[in-house]
Parts: sequence; structure tokens; C-alpha cells
Amino acid sequence: MSGQAAGERVRGEKYGGQSREARAADRCERLVRAGLELFAARAFDDVTVAEVCARAKVSKRYFYEHFTDREELLLAVHRQQNDWLLAGMAAAAPQKPADLEALLRPMMTTLVHMLAGHPDSARVIYINAPRMELRRRGLLRKDAELFGRLIRRTLPEPPDALRHNRELLGLVAGVTEVLIDWLERDMADDADVLADHLTGFALALLTGSE
Repeated sequence: MSGQAAGERVRGEKYGGQSREARAADRCERLVRAGLELFAARAFDDVTVAEVCARAKVSKRYFYEHFTDREELLLAVHRQQNDWLLAGMAAAAPQKPADLEALLRPMMTTLVHMLAGHPDSARVIYINAPRMELRRRGLLRKDAELFGRLIRRTLPEPPDALRHNRELLGLVAGVTEVLIDWLERDMADDADVLADHLTGFALALLTGSE
């Protein structure tokens, strides 16, 4: 390859000090961030690709390099935000909790405060993504599995695994519905009170206490 050809190739791959891959990753990140803001503010059908691109400062041509349509963008936004929420809860769980309450309370407190501090994320995860309803149902199992792994730090192996797994699924579904109710009322209730209620609910379900 001649020196001139090599120089042209490098110039094509680098722009503003960024490689082609870095520029593509930056555009994708901006599209996802714009999608988060718009899907949190309005219903899915009221958000257009043109609006997403305008907010992200990305041309439509590049939008379709990353996503086939708005629904695929919404899926990417929803996945990113749910993974962020689960990672925060897992990080809050102590490695060697004294008992089940010592494990659950920081997890529930972190969950509620993450949502309270990031209302856009909260609305996309739980409220403004009706097309994600089937995905949300699938995520209940994923969330239940996370809870199951974490509570093994304090509880022995259950004698009836099927019943235990259903209890975990019921716990996650119940927590989700309580959070949706809280969000639909504009987070009017105190976050710490809500976290306390969720902790008590989880303890009652998992231990059979009143």
C-alpha cells in the first residue's frame, strides 16, 4: 500500500481524534440517551425517529445503522436501565449479612432511592413502555433469580424449590406493582417509608411471618 493510500485510510478511520468505532459507539450512546428522555416524557407512539435523532444530534442514516426501528431503540433503553437498576441493588447487598432483614433493607432502600433520583429511568422501566409488557414479564424471572442468589447468603437451601421459586416470583411481581403505584402518584410517599414497607413485605413472604 502506498503512503498516500495509507494516509487516506487513516483519515477515513479517524476523525476529530476518534476512530470509526468510537464515533459509532458515541452516536449509539447519544441515541439511547435521547430515547430515554423522550420515552420517559411521552407515550411510545408519540415519539418519532426524527425527534430522537434531533435530540441526539445524529442523522437518520446513523440511527438505522444501530436500530431497525423505534421499538428496537426502546428495547435497548429498557434493557440498559433495568440492568443499571439490578446492578445497583446487587452492589448494595452485604456480602455477609447478619440476617435476612440486614440483606433486604439496603437492597430495597437502594432500589427506591435509585428510582427517586432518576425519574426518567423509573418511568421507562415501569410506566411508559407498554410495548415492553412481555419483556417485563420475562424480566420478573430474571429479577427473581437475582433475589434467589442473594438471599442464599442468609437462608438455607429450600426444601421445596418449586414453591420457593414461586414465592420469589410473587415477591418481585408484588414489589413491581407497588413501585408502579408509587410512580403513578408522582412518588408522593416518602422514599424511606416505602423502602421500609417493601422490606417488611419481602420478609413476610420469605419467612412466613406476619
